[in-house]
Amino acid sequence: MPKLSVPASLQQAIRQSTQRKRMISLWLTAPLTLYIALFFLLPIGMMFYRAVANPEMIEAMPRTVKALAAWQRTTALPPAEAYQAVADDLIAAGGSKPLGELARRLNYEASGYRSLILKTARQLSQAEAAPDMQLRLAAIDARWSDPEVWHALRRLAPAYTPYYLLTALDLRVTNDGGISRVPADQRIYLNILFKTVKIAFIVTLLCLLLGYPLAALMVKAPKRLGFLLLMAVLLPFWTSLLARTTAWIVVLQNDGLVNKLLLALHLIDQPAELIFNATGLYIVMVHILLPFMVLPIYSAMKGVAPHFMRASASLGAHPVRGFFRIYLPLTMPGVGAGALLTFIVAAGYYVTPSLVGGAKEQMLGYFIAFYTNTTINWGMASALGIVMLSCIMLIYLVAARSIGVRQIVGLR
Repeated sequence: MPKLSVPASLQQAIRQSTQRKRMISLWLTAPLTLYIALFFLLPIGMMFYRAVANPEMIEAMPRTVKALAAWQRTTALPPAEAYQAVADDLIAAGGSKPLGELARRLNYEASGYRSLILKTARQLSQAEAAPDMQLRLAAIDARWSDPEVWHALRRLAPAYTPYYLLTALDLRVTNDGGISRVPADQRIYLNILFKTVKIAFIVTLLCLLLGYPLAALMVKAPKRLGFLLLMAVLLPFWTSLLARTTAWIVVLQNDGLVNKLLLALHLIDQPAELIFNATGLYIVMVHILLPFMVLPIYSAMKGVAPHFMRASASLGAHPVRGFFRIYLPLTMPGVGAGALLTFIVAAGYYVTPSLVGGAKEQMLGYFIAFYTNTTINWGMASALGIVMLSCIMLIYLVAARSIGVRQIVGLR
């Protein structure tokens, strides 16, 4: 078949038209791109940076950083130059904000190091130059003769550190540069992570067990009843989360409505403990998160044509078999989307577990808020956030591989 020759002027016109369409598309998507960059990628990028940033030592004690960089650790204690560098840095930075930040950061390595730094800086600022600074520092505080102090300072010297991420996984860097687990009495974050995943999984399962028949009833019910059920599901979305949680505290307390009803029906002899424990936590979280499960399943069920089940019955299939072979597979995209959405929201919950859960039911979000608002430890809060984000992404990848991305987002 002969190849058609296109005039050069026509080719240029086609290229110009294509470029113009691309530029228009870029301009139209620019606000969305800017929005994602500012409010999604930038905060996540800052979180990653905060989780590895280690600027305190470099800003407060630059001479010590250089002196410790030359320390080959073949001896238990660093050379005399390191002692002199510490003294010079502490005298120069005495009372400054960077020194306070360094003292706080050093206290993360071992409790009590903050007082060591501030005490030494305070006394050195009033002292004259000493011929032997190693003896002078040891006279101020005997811990300057402890190699652990110098190893801690050396770990703070690099601009970036794995300290926060390792601590979030109950790991630590040893003096020889290796990685080991922290002592058994200090391992808390992995247990908190597993507990968070467990609570989110149970809440998701309970929401699925309640939400699937509720969504089916909404689809099959008469129009007026279906509308009322839909409004009952949507009503929590229009009510403040804090107001709903507070209302549950009133309802579930010892002299609340539930206990009074159970006592009046003689089902219990004394008030049941329904709040500030796992029972109250699951009740409130399931009620709050149930719409996240019901609405995707309801949307998927609305798309299933009724004649599919009628055709199944006409071919002799039992209704139960027809449900599992036809209806359930067709609604699986809604189940997958609802389960994933419910799990993600449940794993990141903070307000509800803090108000209705006991001390043993606190989730990872509580510790992130603690480090953010109480101790102002941005590195640890960011590291825990990364651990939670990684866990969620792993579960999402498993769901996407088993169910399919298009089904999860409701495109199939």
